[in-house]
Amino acid sequence: MIAGIHPTRMELLILKRRRSLAEKGHDLLKEKRDALIMEFFDILEDTRKLRSDVNNALKEAYEALAMAKMVMGPLKVEEVASGVPPILALDVSTRNVMGVRVPLLRVEEKPEAALISSYGFTDTSAKLDEAVEKFRNALKAIIRLAETEAAVKRLAEEIEKTKRRVNALKYIIIPRITNTIKFIELHLEEREREDLFRMKRIKSILASKAS
Repeated sequence: MIAGIHPTRMELLILKRRRSLAEKGHDLLKEKRDALIMEFFDILEDTRKLRSDVNNALKEAYEALAMAKMVMGPLKVEEVASGVPPILALDVSTRNVMGVRVPLLRVEEKPEAALISSYGFTDTSAKLDEAVEKFRNALKAIIRLAETEAAVKRLAEEIEKTKRRVNALKYIIIPRITNTIKFIELHLEEREREDLFRMKRIKSILASKAS
């Protein structure tokens, strides 16, 4: 029961309105929780697929790099790699998913990417171009995976928070209001019976005096 409540009709009306609002809030939060859970599993499925894509992309990239090293030699590949400027930039923002802000990662290719096949060397191999392209694709896949994994984490946190609010309303707040309403109703009924008994008593006394 709620402490400090006066058992009056006005308080009873206020509590009934509060319970109605709490029940509506509970229903809305349940809907939000269910929608978040559906979205969570959709993104989780995407994450599993992306994780597989990343593994495959990295496998292909390292195989291509191994071929480039076989053709050009490890030292030459390292020399070329050390002279290549960054060709990708990462733009970080957020997006709204069911009212939850989740990271949005976007890869921006710098103009230098158009020159990736030249490197400034005349004795490079097409195998190196292939390795560079595959590593670039792998990096993009890794960024997409990081984005979805961050979204899964944020949604899981929001689901847990929403569950706690739903449970608090269902098992604590609404029952407490309901118990207080019952207490006030019983108190008012008891007072009405006492008033009725008192009125009958007064009438009986007046009737006996009149006779």
